[in-house]
Amino acid sequence: MTVLPKINGQTKWAGVVGWPVSHSKSPLIHNYWCEKYGINATYIPLPVPPEKLPLIIPALAHMGCVGINLTLPHKELVMPHIQYLDNFARTIGAVNTIVVNAQSLRGYNTDAYGFWQNIVCQTAGRLKTGALKKDKAFVVGAGGAARAVVAALDKAGFTTIYVMNRTFSKAQAMQEVSPKVQAVKWLAAANELSGCNLLVNTTSLGMKGQPPLEVAIGKLAPDALVTDIVYTPLKTPLLKAAELLGMPIVDGAGMLLYQAQKAFELWFGVLPDVDKTVREIVLRDTA
Repeated sequence: MTVLPKINGQTKWAGVVGWPVSHSKSPLIHNYWCEKYGINATYIPLPVPPEKLPLIIPALAHMGCVGINLTLPHKELVMPHIQYLDNFARTIGAVNTIVVNAQSLRGYNTDAYGFWQNIVCQTAGRLKTGALKKDKAFVVGAGGAARAVVAALDKAGFTTIYVMNRTFSKAQAMQEVSPKVQAVKWLAAANELSGCNLLVNTTSLGMKGQPPLEVAIGKLAPDALVTDIVYTPLKTPLLKAAELLGMPIVDGAGMLLYQAQKAFELWFGVLPDVDKTVREIVLRDTA
């Protein structure tokens, strides 16, 4: 059952701005947390076409808004309208969270935090070696999500980050995010995969209705971790193949939840628990 927010004259609000935005699960997540922690706020979807974004963003400070999330196609378009950018937003070149106050709009990118926190929390106590080795990582894809993943891996301390993309020049461009990046040509990566401690799929391959990602995971280090930011289905063909080889896996649902966790803390000063209930909310109706 959906919990309806109790709205009154003191209610603050946050929301997600996108075009389209009806698919977003963020209202379910944040409204659950507002109810759980007794915060007088609500979170709403805001469908905004790109040409209207310059009108909407400056008005937020005058409308009782504490902050917004941004999804496609606004993460890059919003940057000229922000007075402050955190290091991740500047490095990744995209903003997914804005904190609104009377003096300024502060832009953050919580996707990098969400990706790495998901890794940390889902692997706690599960890895045979105790901790994930941070020698070499292999990232498939070079879009916006991949930029957040590479930024997270750089900060986490990986020494080499291979990036494979269909368009080789886009893989090369990831060196803007981290000098540790080495670009790899599409599906010609057997040597680079050899000995990698982590494989990350940031593409739509493996998503429901899409072909699977075909990559030689047997070349990875024996104790390698395999993760996928896709969560429809929760266990993609890549993750199933890794499980068959006895490799630890991490699904993609947590990245959505943990990036939301950080945004919620930025707005309300409370770091919410990513508990079983909120995870079930995200995975509801997900095949």
